[in-house]
Amino acid sequence: MSSIDRSQSVGGTRTYEVRTYGCQMNVHDSERLAGLLEDAGYVRAPEGADAADVVVFNTCAVRENADNKLYGNLGHLAPKKAARPGMQIAVGGCLAQKDRDTIVKKAPWVDVVFGTHNIGKLPVLLERARVQEEAQVEIAESLEAFPSTLPTRRESAYAAWVSISVGCNNTCTFCIVPALRGKEKDRRPGDILAEIETLVAEGVSEITLLGQNVNAYGSDIGDREAFSKLLRACGKIEGLERVRFTSPHPRDFTDDVIAAMAETPNVMPQLHMPLQSGSDTVLKAMRRSYRQERYLGIIEKVRAAIPHAAISTDIIVGFPGETDEDFEQTLHVVREARFAQAFTFQYSKRPGTPAAEMDGQIPKKVVQERYERLVALQEEISWEENKKQVGRTLELMVAEGEGRKDDSTHRLSGRAPDNRLVHFTKPDQEVRPGDVVTVEITYAAPHHLLAEGPVLDVRRTRAGDAWEKRTAEKAGKPAQPAGVLLGLPKIGVPEPLPVATSGCGCD
Repeated sequence: MSSIDRSQSVGGTRTYEVRTYGCQMNVHDSERLAGLLEDAGYVRAPEGADAADVVVFNTCAVRENADNKLYGNLGHLAPKKAARPGMQIAVGGCLAQKDRDTIVKKAPWVDVVFGTHNIGKLPVLLERARVQEEAQVEIAESLEAFPSTLPTRRESAYAAWVSISVGCNNTCTFCIVPALRGKEKDRRPGDILAEIETLVAEGVSEITLLGQNVNAYGSDIGDREAFSKLLRACGKIEGLERVRFTSPHPRDFTDDVIAAMAETPNVMPQLHMPLQSGSDTVLKAMRRSYRQERYLGIIEKVRAAIPHAAISTDIIVGFPGETDEDFEQTLHVVREARFAQAFTFQYSKRPGTPAAEMDGQIPKKVVQERYERLVALQEEISWEENKKQVGRTLELMVAEGEGRKDDSTHRLSGRAPDNRLVHFTKPDQEVRPGDVVTVEITYAAPHHLLAEGPVLDVRRTRAGDAWEKRTAEKAGKPAQPAGVLLGLPKIGVPEPLPVATSGCGCD
């Protein structure tokens, strides 16, 4: 590194910042990007820093205006980069995979462009760009290294993503992800379980199995029951208390998966099952390989096996050709399924997808009206379903940063086993993120629950110990001795993603 480079660094060490857009796969990839950079000697830029020495954009390509957003952000950084010799900008992710050389043509101040298949090359490409003093564009056409084999900097000390597959074999007409992420590629079960065991040894108590089409796991290795077997195997890992997965596809949601969920105690009673549309006609146009009857049949089986399961979904409003009757069919499914939550989207063109060229594009005014009707219906159902929780006693994983008003209300927040967000009265004794509390639900709102009475029980966990150790290390202080553990730890899931992310993938 040259002296002019060091002049822009803190304490002689170059800083980095990763800005993430899009789906949970991108969130997981960004943890790997951060791990790669730290392994190469970079340090994370302080919160609120004006600009890091290296700024990485991990992009999404599923929205019509994704490129406008990227170039707007790049334009904002251009004068900062001009004023700071040695500063570097890198662009990766789905939009980079799609646009390739276009990025450096539109934003010639970008130093590195890399794709979804070669995130492991980022440190090398940054160094090459610095030495050669020219932009480096490297887009691999196939996966070079499975993301979970790379170094990582996990955002949570007590909950973790575990990628079990990448890519997707579906051909949904609204989705560009298969073209950018490639065909499905599965990890070996032994590698997945070894990673989970390592995470548990580090204090993680909850994992979320991650895949573009997570329950299709096994198609690449020739075992149709591989996913249910994996869920059951997770149930045998000592110290692992909560297992979730996202996102499944109705086509691959088989009875053995439902049985594994019901019969494996640490698999949580929560299911995110994308619907996209309730109309058979629209589902056919979307190339979704199920119909309304099949979808509702799955929901019925899940509820029969797991009565307290909270089911959420994704719905697209205004897909090309959608009629009033088609939309009414979607409303019918919403009423029948009684979703705890629905991530609703107004259809927007994804450049490069078949749907973008279809006839029958719906006027914005019509889409908006349908969208508002759907949201109003789902709000009503969500509230009714949450009211059913009042009076129940629940174990919560104490969360970090999920209650925006916690300080002013003297509350903490946590996640129930079914992933509902609960705000609860702060107890007198210390409670750390990752610890478990038992509370009684006293009030329900459409998007959260309240436990306004005293906390019934507090259990310190290894997960809480891991959070405390990490926090102490950040502050440069020695961690306090761990408390006495009573039983096994229970914790919650990574922070929920913005609603705009669920459209990414063929789930």
